[in-house]
Amino acid sequence: MALPLEGVKVLDFTAVMAGPYCTLMLADMGAEVVKVETFPEGDASRRFDPKVNDESYCYAVLNRNKQSLALDLRQPEGREIFLRLARDADIVIENYRPGVTKKLGVDYETVRAINPDVIYASVSGFGQTGPYAKKGGFDIIAQGMSGIMRMTGEPGGRPVKVGIAMNDIAAGTTALYGILGAYIKRLKTGEGIYLETSLLEAGLAWTFWEFGAFFGGGEEPTGTGTRHRRSTPYQAYKTQDGFVTVGGNNEKLWTAFCDQVLGRPELKQDPRFNPLKARLANVDALQDEIEKTFLTAPTAHWVEKLDAAGVPGGPVLTYAQSWADPHVMARDMLQEQDHPKIGRMKAMGHPVKASAEFQSIRTPAPWLGQHSAEVLRRAGYSEAQIEELFAKQVVYDKYRDKG
Repeated sequence: MALPLEGVKVLDFTAVMAGPYCTLMLADMGAEVVKVETFPEGDASRRFDPKVNDESYCYAVLNRNKQSLALDLRQPEGREIFLRLARDADIVIENYRPGVTKKLGVDYETVRAINPDVIYASVSGFGQTGPYAKKGGFDIIAQGMSGIMRMTGEPGGRPVKVGIAMNDIAAGTTALYGILGAYIKRLKTGEGIYLETSLLEAGLAWTFWEFGAFFGGGEEPTGTGTRHRRSTPYQAYKTQDGFVTVGGNNEKLWTAFCDQVLGRPELKQDPRFNPLKARLANVDALQDEIEKTFLTAPTAHWVEKLDAAGVPGGPVLTYAQSWADPHVMARDMLQEQDHPKIGRMKAMGHPVKASAEFQSIRTPAPWLGQHSAEVLRRAGYSEAQIEELFAKQVVYDKYRDKG
């Protein structure tokens, strides 16, 4: 059975995280993704450690199922190659600073002139318009400017970056659903479209509860550690050997938590903690009372009691512990594949499970320019022309002359 995007051609000239995450999802669903890279450095994430046999492991996990064309777009022949590929592409995605694609002659208007129904997507730090459009944008800049760093961390502490590249992933996800929506529309109407998003807007668009509280009640979200702003007990608590999370965020769960987990039914009558509004007003005292009990036994003991009582909860794991967890393993989130230079390596599994084949890991991430010659052949270039393009350094293959 075919993957859902089999036969869809994607021309990808994005780098690092936001764009490559978007095209990884497209590739995993079967799209043919040609990744256009500069040379001799390639995608900036190729520099990231750790490296195995001079290939970045970080780059490799984000760029599987793609082909690499190392191309000099500044040369007229390089631009011609790009446009020949763009003529047949269903989707083109880029993440240059606004204005760069126009300068290179590979912008939407240029591509649309030869491919009217193309879906062309741009991902940037701040969008294609507005006073910050030409400002450089990385994940940490967007986290800071979207208010996210101010609402992360402990109360009264310094601003804290989310532990992952949240705005990058948010932008890649936003671009992904925009592209898929545009593709569905094209199937219905035959019309192409230009769409764009930014790290700043994608991050802001994930702050729904904070948006509601701010515009509905003037509440400025600040760091609350692991606590929820609207409910408690809903945080991580210290145990004898670590931390456990608790989600007792309604009266039924609060009752079960007091009676069956803590064995302290008197907390249900304590005026400091009843009703919910009182619990929120006295959240520090509530934490102290809960941790008095939790510190008497290890995390595993409390997880067992929470599960038995039907109260959501779990251990606070290290990253290593998470990937060794039996449930994560049972859900096939950790897979393996063979890379031509790295060798046998770990691969991130698919978070979407489906009743039919929906995503697959087919090919490893390419070395820089691994498919340059192959892509040119498919585009109709002769062997003599390909040799000339390599000789003129219009295209590149890192291992072409190294056997």
